[in-house]
Amino acid sequence: MKCGFVSLVGRPNVGKSSLLNSILDMKLAITSNVSGTTRNVIQGIYNDENSQIVFVDTPGIHKPNNKLGNLMNKKAYNNTDGVDVILFLIDISKGFGKGDQFILDKIKNKDIPIFLLLNKIDLIKDKKILLQEINKLKELYNFAEIIPISAKKKDNVELLIKCIKEKLYESEKIFSEEELTNVSTRFIMAEFVREKILELTHDEIPHTVTCYVESYEETKKLIHIQVLIVVDRENIKKIIIGRQGLKLKEISTRARKDMEAFLGKKAFLETYVKTLKNWRDEEKYFLELGLKDEDE
Repeated sequence: MKCGFVSLVGRPNVGKSSLLNSILDMKLAITSNVSGTTRNVIQGIYNDENSQIVFVDTPGIHKPNNKLGNLMNKKAYNNTDGVDVILFLIDISKGFGKGDQFILDKIKNKDIPIFLLLNKIDLIKDKKILLQEINKLKELYNFAEIIPISAKKKDNVELLIKCIKEKLYESEKIFSEEELTNVSTRFIMAEFVREKILELTHDEIPHTVTCYVESYEETKKLIHIQVLIVVDRENIKKIIIGRQGLKLKEISTRARKDMEAFLGKKAFLETYVKTLKNWRDEEKYFLELGLKDEDE
């Protein structure tokens, strides 16, 4: 049995969470085009008949401009230690930029095999250009593998799994087959709501908006979930609620569909928005996000 830990790193919006979802064939990590969507370290556990691979999805590494950004970067860097393989994702449709080079400089001295994954190849129409880019990138570092992929369309995901297994060691399973992730169901439900906020408000809403489950009650046929959306400004609250409450209603409707697909059961979702000034500066905020440990 081949078992081990694999860390996914890269700039924001290169497709790390999409790749995790494709590998697991389920929606575990939320995705959006908004920088800072992934704020927590999420483990997704892949099982097949001869392997167990724990994939560690990390926040996008970026130039931080606040305390939250610094904490997100710290979490990402810390979770490249002690793993068996690092998957370094870039958006090949945009090319290899300064931000990618910054990350490579941070991880290249680790004694860990690094796979360079060229994501979003479905956006490259001329495959000759793709081959030219691969030849250029070979000169940057002695990558263990360079694999063009499309996380969205699952192109070369099976090949990626095969290559990862070749770098893992024989061992007993790390987790039971019933375990899917390190995060709670409550956390995932709150993230579904946050994803829909980002989808429907775009750049109007800062990524510091926080959602968490206040109540989760399950019966045989129905799950009743209450999610609190925390913002730090009254105008942000108004945007999320929308005219006559229509925006919040649409956010809830879309989130509920994802919840029911994940839970396999009907869900009744209640969402409400609360303004807490200076929320971003409070220790509780960072503890809620899982970006700061109680004993730090």
